[in-house]
Amino acid sequence: MLALMLAAQIMVVLDVSVVNVALPSIANDLHLSSSSYQWMVSAYVLLSGGFLLLGGRVADLFDRRRVFLTGLTLFTLGSLTAGFADSATTLIAARGAQGAGAALLTPAAMSIVMATYSGRQRATALALWGTVASMGIAAGVLFGGILTTVFDWRAVFFINVPIGVAVAVGVLARVRFAPTPTAGRRQLDLSGAALLVTGLLTLVYAVESTTSHGWTAPHTLVAAGLAAILLAGFVVNERKVESPIVPPATWHIRSLVSASTVMAGVTGAVVGAIFLSSLYLQQVLGSSALVTGLQFLPLAGFITVSAAVASKALPHVGAKKLIGVGLLIATAGALVLSFVDSDPSYLGDVLPGFALLGLGVGPMFVAISVAAMSDVAPEQSGLASGLMMTGHEIGAALGVASLTAVAGNLTTRAGITSGSQDAFLAVAIGLVVLLIPTFMLPAHDPERAPISQGHGH
Repeated sequence: MLALMLAAQIMVVLDVSVVNVALPSIANDLHLSSSSYQWMVSAYVLLSGGFLLLGGRVADLFDRRRVFLTGLTLFTLGSLTAGFADSATTLIAARGAQGAGAALLTPAAMSIVMATYSGRQRATALALWGTVASMGIAAGVLFGGILTTVFDWRAVFFINVPIGVAVAVGVLARVRFAPTPTAGRRQLDLSGAALLVTGLLTLVYAVESTTSHGWTAPHTLVAAGLAAILLAGFVVNERKVESPIVPPATWHIRSLVSASTVMAGVTGAVVGAIFLSSLYLQQVLGSSALVTGLQFLPLAGFITVSAAVASKALPHVGAKKLIGVGLLIATAGALVLSFVDSDPSYLGDVLPGFALLGLGVGPMFVAISVAAMSDVAPEQSGLASGLMMTGHEIGAALGVASLTAVAGNLTTRAGITSGSQDAFLAVAIGLVVLLIPTFMLPAHDPERAPISQGHGH
């Protein structure tokens, strides 16, 4: 059962970054504009992040298996549509459908894991879940490069279809149906979900507009003002509705809120860094899609190895210390990448930055996953997972949009070089700022002893 849930989650996480290396090929085939580049990533993560809280609530109120299969079906159909897309509009819309499917699939999968396992088994399952999250983003670039070179950019999306079908068959055979009260239908805050999604879409559009219109242009200011109104409306809506999308008590779970905040910042830094690095490697170093994917392999390797080591060290060190150390190491990696100039070498300039970034990121994702869920009851696991992964997806969207705005012109070699330097410096500053919510995490992990037994075994 865990293998089925992880297989589905791997698809979801890979699709955050799998299109990065394929972007030049997609742009040539579908005649994309420069702004469409960002929306290939943002459409997916925004719809996923925006609806995750609703998806988490649905997973708690209704049959987990049915919610999971609904999300998996939507995700798989979105992948199929993306593979056949013949225009940028169709492809971006299909990416949005994938994101909406992921918003149902991910919290339902986490809820199934939390309901199936307990004690040290649950701790081990959560550590594996965190490992998948940490390695998936970097691995997506590798698989994207391989599939684009060996087949075509459309294979990046078609590959999800047989996997989705296989997972669906396995879930129907292995996961039991669990009927839930029909009263749950009256407890869904659809208005809150609509305000949150439209507000986030408008916010990212405002940030993206700074590149073409400037920070103080009326176009940008109007979009930013509208985003503020919509998000403020979401806050007011949550206080007035009978069953808010996030129950008020949830915001008092300090470990969950702090860890989700760190998740948003770290994911934004990592996804934004991979987005910029994929352009840098191809446009400045002149690497092909396949070579670019292989050049990201060390980053994925460092993330995977450090995550595995962190899983063993977590019971002895604690999540808070692991996250803090990870932030400092990742900051060093971002600083190294910020000094890469217009005459770089992969081995001497890029690889050391990738190594430090990977060594810092791997432990953080493992520790964040465990810390976020440590004080959460099983019946709230879907909502808690939705809140944590909302930080993951929204952080990715805002990270790409913000770093693109900081970098400026990414259409020329000189622009990418100077822009990447500014953007990676911003990444380093952002990672240091994340030490603040990290310090707010509980000093000791409630699940510390059970985790120790599980990992020791």
